[in-house]
Amino acid sequence: MPRTPSALPFPTGPVRPTPGARTALRPAAVTIDGGFWHDRRATNARVSLPQGPDLLESAGNLHNLRLAAGRAEGDFQGAYPFVDTDVYKWLEAAAWQLAEDPGEPLAAEVERIVALVAAAQQPDGYLNTWFQLVKGGVRYQDLRWGHELYCAGHLIQAAVAHHRATGRPELLDVARRFADHIDSVFGLPGSGKPIDGIDGHPEVETALVELYRETGERRYLDLAGYFVDRHGHGLLGGEAYCQDRVPLRAATNVEGHAVRQLYLLAAAADLATETGDDELRCAGERLWRAMTATKTHLTGGLGAHHDREDFGDPYELPNERAYCETCAAIASVQWSWRLALLTGEARYSDLIERTLFNGFLAGVSLDGERWLYVNPLQVRDGHTDAGGDQSARRTRWFRCACCPPNVMRLLASLPHYLASGDEQGVQIHQFVTGTYATDRVRVRAETDYPWHGTVAFTVEETSADGPWTLSLRIPQWCREFRVRSGAAAYDQSDAPVDHGWLRLTRAWEPGDRVVLELGLEPRLTAADPRVDAVRGCVAIERGPLVHCLEQVDHPGGGLDDIVLDPSRPLAVKHRPDLLGGVTTVVAAGRRRRLPDPGWWPYTSASGTEGEPGGEPDGEPVELTAIPYHVWANREDGSMRVWLPTS
Repeated sequence: MPRTPSALPFPTGPVRPTPGARTALRPAAVTIDGGFWHDRRATNARVSLPQGPDLLESAGNLHNLRLAAGRAEGDFQGAYPFVDTDVYKWLEAAAWQLAEDPGEPLAAEVERIVALVAAAQQPDGYLNTWFQLVKGGVRYQDLRWGHELYCAGHLIQAAVAHHRATGRPELLDVARRFADHIDSVFGLPGSGKPIDGIDGHPEVETALVELYRETGERRYLDLAGYFVDRHGHGLLGGEAYCQDRVPLRAATNVEGHAVRQLYLLAAAADLATETGDDELRCAGERLWRAMTATKTHLTGGLGAHHDREDFGDPYELPNERAYCETCAAIASVQWSWRLALLTGEARYSDLIERTLFNGFLAGVSLDGERWLYVNPLQVRDGHTDAGGDQSARRTRWFRCACCPPNVMRLLASLPHYLASGDEQGVQIHQFVTGTYATDRVRVRAETDYPWHGTVAFTVEETSADGPWTLSLRIPQWCREFRVRSGAAAYDQSDAPVDHGWLRLTRAWEPGDRVVLELGLEPRLTAADPRVDAVRGCVAIERGPLVHCLEQVDHPGGGLDDIVLDPSRPLAVKHRPDLLGGVTTVVAAGRRRRLPDPGWWPYTSASGTEGEPGGEPDGEPVELTAIPYHVWANREDGSMRVWLPTS
């Protein structure tokens, strides 16, 4: 018989819709206690997060707060006016970690820095060390580049996380005073407020929605709606870079600075969730479809241009000059999760999975100490790079250090993005070893995903009086799967898959077990022919993982002369000795014998085998493709995802 769950946790995470929200699904409480993501999160908790305060100290971020609080002397440190946000993102990450493991050293650091932030705040609620220290207290005179509201947004998100994780009010009080100040300053003409304006970097919008959810203050939600709808009306000169060229409701594709666009769209999804605004919802769905169809890299990475960090044109998806900022991958996960909750559709979690395992996770090294700001899909032979913000080499920290603490906060809050519940039951969006719980059920999962495709679910507790539905996402990439439940077994030919969901409905009992087996056969992937950069090339994938070649695995030359043979079968080889233990894909290829081009590298398009314009000959070579997310963890060298074929 069903029994009341003994201690089902209330979900704690970055997105908490109100009871009256118009949303299809609500976040479930998930605990990760083993497997792939447990290990990566453990490195985040053990290595990355504890280093945060020292790195923020050495970069001057904490020094600036002490200056603003009158606790130190000296000059402002940092290259940008928005360096406060690095502190706030670290605080948010630490808060989510404390919600899971309230360890004393981390708690003490959080308390110390929260007190410093509170001391730096001005009496009327304003807080921005750059403008307080460098600009003589002049405010909101450079909304395009000053990022005052962007900084406020990250402060608010840190405060909400801190309050949800610890119950303590100190940082939330700081955030509310700042939000109240902003609300007194910004508004439509005729509202009696002095400034009709927006920030050049959206962020405050989604933060204000979450502050409304945490406090119940409706004016924060209204203020978020004002900011979202004022983008695109020329208040910052009408530039796409600042999300000011066209109103979001009328936009037909994503454009401009990728992170700014995605943060704005996350806020629009939040607003649609809380208000039932169908126009905003439709705009979000329309723009997501356009983005995934025309502007998303195979890794889930976003952003074609180093210049201005923006999307580029449809199908403009370069390899070695791909920007794919780590923060854009994080913003994509945040937006897609909100759309998944709002609509109940599995496709949004398909993109989340692809992005988490590839475009996002490549941003941090296996040891948790080095970072990538940009994530290209190719590093050419002979590439020279001294490191830095836009480097293809891992770096200890950045002048613009937005990505490292952003990675920390997503890893710390990752359980929030894995499962949901509704009146019908529980939905498993991502596969981990751990427990998934709603207010009525708890389900245990055991898996070695993504290295193996078997996920075993066991119902641990349920208080439901009758049937309820266990919904399992069947990934978009999966071509073969099998399900075993009791005496029943079925596969993709007769399983009731509904728009990506395998829905199993019954009167479940504790101890009931379901085993999902996803086929993880390696595969070759080709791009839409309109993607000029990879025409005539293929990529190697296995399950949710994109693979790549690294020069270190292919001695005897670089990678520019390697050609893959698509007619030969792919093989899988687990390598416990490699990169902490990974499963590689082994392929057949050739190392081409390329002619000396002399002084002119162009030749006739016709030719014979081994001649310019003909099919290249060359020696056979075994290709070792490693998961993309572990590249750049050994010696520097070339790398490529897309491989030319013979």
